[in-house]
Amino acid sequence: MRECVVSERDMACTDYMKESDFSIDTKGIKKRNWRTRIRYLLKITSSSSKCMAGRSYRPTVEEVNQWAQSLDKLLSHKYGKAAFQIFLKSEFCDENIEFWMACEEFRTITSLGKLSSRARSIYEEFIQCDAPKEINLDYQTKDAIIQSLRLPSLTCFLSAQKMVFNLMENNSYPRFIHSELYKELCAIARGEGKYLKF
Repeated sequence: MRECVVSERDMACTDYMKESDFSIDTKGIKKRNWRTRIRYLLKITSSSSKCMAGRSYRPTVEEVNQWAQSLDKLLSHKYGKAAFQIFLKSEFCDENIEFWMACEEFRTITSLGKLSSRARSIYEEFIQCDAPKEINLDYQTKDAIIQSLRLPSLTCFLSAQKMVFNLMENNSYPRFIHSELYKELCAIARGEGKYLKF
């Protein structure tokens, strides 16, 4: 199990990347991989009225600075969340944010049939032993989730989601804020990006 650890529409930009984009050289993760992902993210046309059709969207200096205030602020911003996920993928520890996002989406389900089906798929993807994206949870939390799957409610993953959020907040988030990726995003927002030319 790995130590650390966006809606699908928000993260569509990262879905086109391959696992080979995360290759490691002797100095660690290749910076060009996250730069490629960020470049792609920033070139996506925003549907916001602030952006003119066909133009790149770049978060403002204020928005990027707010990401450093708290993990909540980072995750509440579409591009902040995408940047954080790109960072976690570059560290091979993105299962926690994927679980957190799955839980956020899960709590919006209104159909009882869909709720049960989605609860089962979240369990199989993130919770059960040897799950493809298994997250680190204690026995009591896992057991409570298993019991809740008999009659799932919107809150059946809430405890696990809080644990994962705390893990990201204390481990991954501080690394992101001090990362080259975040520094580059700050520079881009100020119009000073060295590497991401558009």
